[in-house]
Amino acid sequence: MNRNKHLLLWSSVGAFLLLAVAAASENFGKEWRLIQKSARTPEGAVAVHLRQVINPALNTADRCVSCHTGMAPGETGIFGDRVLGAHKPVFHQPSEMGCTVCHGGQGRATEKADAHGDVHFWPEPMLPLKYSYAGCGACHTPPKVPNLNRLEWARGAFERLDCMSCHRVDGRGGTIRPGGGGMEGPDLSGVGLSGYDSGWYEKHLQNAAAANASAQPWKTSFGAISDADREAIDVYLSTRVGSSKLIEAKAAFNSFGCLGCHKVSGTGGDAGPDLSRAGERDPGQLDFTHVPGRRTLPDWLKEHFRSPITTVPGSQMPAMGLSENHIDLLTMYVLSLRRRELPSIYLPRDRVQVLRFGVREFTSDGETIYSAFCAACHGEDGRGRRYTGTQAFPAIAGADFLESASDEFISETIRQGRPGRRMPAWAGEAGLKPEEIQSLVTHLRRLGGNVQAKADNAPPRWVKGEASAGGRLYASKCAGCHGARGEGGEGPALNNAVLLSSATDRFLVETIGRGRLGTAMLGFNQPSPTRSALSASEIEAIVSFIRSWETKK
Repeated sequence: MNRNKHLLLWSSVGAFLLLAVAAASENFGKEWRLIQKSARTPEGAVAVHLRQVINPALNTADRCVSCHTGMAPGETGIFGDRVLGAHKPVFHQPSEMGCTVCHGGQGRATEKADAHGDVHFWPEPMLPLKYSYAGCGACHTPPKVPNLNRLEWARGAFERLDCMSCHRVDGRGGTIRPGGGGMEGPDLSGVGLSGYDSGWYEKHLQNAAAANASAQPWKTSFGAISDADREAIDVYLSTRVGSSKLIEAKAAFNSFGCLGCHKVSGTGGDAGPDLSRAGERDPGQLDFTHVPGRRTLPDWLKEHFRSPITTVPGSQMPAMGLSENHIDLLTMYVLSLRRRELPSIYLPRDRVQVLRFGVREFTSDGETIYSAFCAACHGEDGRGRRYTGTQAFPAIAGADFLESASDEFISETIRQGRPGRRMPAWAGEAGLKPEEIQSLVTHLRRLGGNVQAKADNAPPRWVKGEASAGGRLYASKCAGCHGARGEGGEGPALNNAVLLSSATDRFLVETIGRGRLGTAMLGFNQPSPTRSALSASEIEAIVSFIRSWETKK
């Protein structure tokens, strides 16, 4: 009996002590309590209690402000630990939007590791500080972003023309200078989202012309500028959406041919996975076997950009040889592809434009379209490209091709692609619009030094060579690369309905005779150490044989 009493007594004491320790830890030892106790205001200490931001429309309840007290609604002038500081100036009020909408993490948690999402099985960890601007992609979808070259060109023009003597952008510029010059003009940091007056240039000219001695800045800080510089400034202003780093990241995505294989917002290729919501991937569902470092989505993405086939065995994505800076930019962009479901009252204009009205996320100039869709395969300069273990992609900006290919032939190739090869058809809902294809053709000729197609007054079909003789020549000279039945191999498929219907005899004769720069296709007009030259009649016979495949279909 005494033994049972002692057992009950000491177990009760143990349970009481356990509860006392738990209560003390909950009410006195929590990290957020200790942080708030260290906070000070000009009036003294702050009240220590659990703080939170609730937004029912966004379905958020974030207790992050229990530690980041200076970001809580109505809390100002708090100083002390760095974590207590106010949020840096942004276009949205954190006290209304909360924290997890932009930054990710687990809003209802009160422990640091839990709140930041650094725990097993939480699918949306907090974005690292380095990539924090990727959180803008949860709501925003910036349209009409150029590639990196054009973005740098636009930024350079804006700074070279000294627009910052009057205007602030991302905290820079807009200060009155000693000795005159400059003035406090409107802040342009967010005009890409809010909009700006398209007639600004004409009005600036009028102000400069009407200025007197008392309006010296107009006389000293503004003058006429060229059409090219005006275009550059418009490109720059259209990309000022308050998150310059994210725009730079998106410009990087538009620079390396990523849309040639991947779709974003319904536009792009089918060779790779759709990336429209790739930033929402759960790191717990990824294979980190070959990824060094932490098991986080940013680390997985960076390693994937460095070595795709190592990170994802069997991946068809080639190693692009990207710099670490470009890898960081692409990582930020992919992390920004989040697409949070929003009530209509919170839908920003840029997202509505892209997802509901079909406004392009890339600019419509030929340079950006080429770099966004074509550069990964055909090279940044259009001179062709080859990756380890893959067939060569042909040059499309060489004089040998551009002189013999008409604009109609190039356009038709872009529209219909090359069935049986990796060149997809870019006409259609997920591809390019007719005017974009025309811009692309114009850019290709510019890449090749403005080489135009030679005038060809001959009919599309004029070759009269003997097909049987051409078949024997094809078997000995061409089949090794193009396949015995024209099915393709190292070289492209010639038994291809799109090629045969759109290529003229002149194009085929010229290509066989001159070859194709950037590929293994050497011209047969001249002999080489491995094979003899072909006469004009022999080349025409081969063309006749290739044409015979049209009638056999």
